[in-house]
Amino acid sequence: MTRMNWTFALFLAAVLAGACAAPYVVGPYTVEILIIFMINLILVCSYRIPAMTGDWTLSHVVMMGVGAYTTALISQHLELSILLTIPLSAVVAGIVGYIIVLPMIRTRGFGFFIASFAIGEFVRLTWVKFRDVFGGPRGMIGIPNGELFGIDLFFATPYYFFVLVIVVICLTVMYRLDKSRIGSTFVAIYKDEELAEAIGINVPHYRALAFATGTFFAGIAGALLAHRLGAVDPKNFDINTMVYLIIWIVVGGSATFWGPIIGLIVMTFAFEWSRPLLEWRPLLFGGVLIFFLVFLPGGLESLWGKIRDRFGSRGGGNAATTSAPAGE
Repeated sequence: MTRMNWTFALFLAAVLAGACAAPYVVGPYTVEILIIFMINLILVCSYRIPAMTGDWTLSHVVMMGVGAYTTALISQHLELSILLTIPLSAVVAGIVGYIIVLPMIRTRGFGFFIASFAIGEFVRLTWVKFRDVFGGPRGMIGIPNGELFGIDLFFATPYYFFVLVIVVICLTVMYRLDKSRIGSTFVAIYKDEELAEAIGINVPHYRALAFATGTFFAGIAGALLAHRLGAVDPKNFDINTMVYLIIWIVVGGSATFWGPIIGLIVMTFAFEWSRPLLEWRPLLFGGVLIFFLVFLPGGLESLWGKIRDRFGSRGGGNAATTSAPAGE
C-alpha cells in the first residue's frame, strides 16, 4: 500500500472507532439522529448508482418506501426475524425497481426524470388508496423494532450498532461496485451512450441493472427506518423528502463515491441548525440548491480540485518568474 492508502485506511479506522464510541459520549437524542443519519447514508449512496449511468430519478425515495412497507407487512403477518425482513424487503424493492424501470428505458434525461416521478407517485398513491392492505393516508403502525440474539432493538444503543454493521456492509459493497468493471460500465454509458453501444455494451440492460441495484439498497434503508420508527406513512416518501435527497447529492457532488456522503454530512448539520427556523427552511435549502447549481455545479467534492488548480497554477507562475533570473 502507498502512503496515501495507509493514511486513508487510518482515517477510516478512526471514523469507525469514533462511530463505535459515539453512543457512550452523546445524549439519547443525538443517538437517534445518528441512526437516521446512517440510514440516510445507505439511501444517498444508493441513489448515486443509477445516477452513474446518467439516470437521475425522482422515485428513489418511493423505492425506499417499498422496502419500508414490505417490512411492515412481513413483520405483522409473518412475524419473521429482523435478519430476514430486511433482506426480503431489499429484494422486493429491487424487483419493483426493475419492473418500473423497464418502460422508462426508452426515455433519457429530463424524460426519464419526469417518468420516474409519475411512476413513483403511482406506487405511493396505491398505499393511500388501498386502506385495508397499506393503512391508507395514516400508514401502518405497530411494526416491531425487532430482537437480535436476545437483545431488544427497541433501545437506541443496540439498534445503533445493528444499523452501523449494516451500513458498513452496504457501503463496502457499493464502494466495491463503484470500483468494479460494472461501475466502469455505468460511467461509460453516462459519458457516451452511443460509443458504449458501439463497443458492445448492452446499454438498456446495464441501465436497468443500475436502477434495480440502487432500489435494492434503498429498500434496506426503508426497512431499517420502518423498524426504528415502528410505523410507515406515505408522507415520509413524498416529493418533499425526495427534494432533500437531491439537495444532498447536489451539495456533495456525484462524480465520486464520497461526494454524496459529504453532502449528507453538511446538510445534516444544516438541517439540525435550522430547526428553530422551521418556516424558513424551504427558502434556506432552496437557496443552497440554487447556489451550488450556479456557482459550484460539481458540489463540494470538486472544491479541492478547483483550489489546487488555482493555487497550483499561481505557484507555477511564480516559480517560473523567480527561476528566470537565476538561469540568466
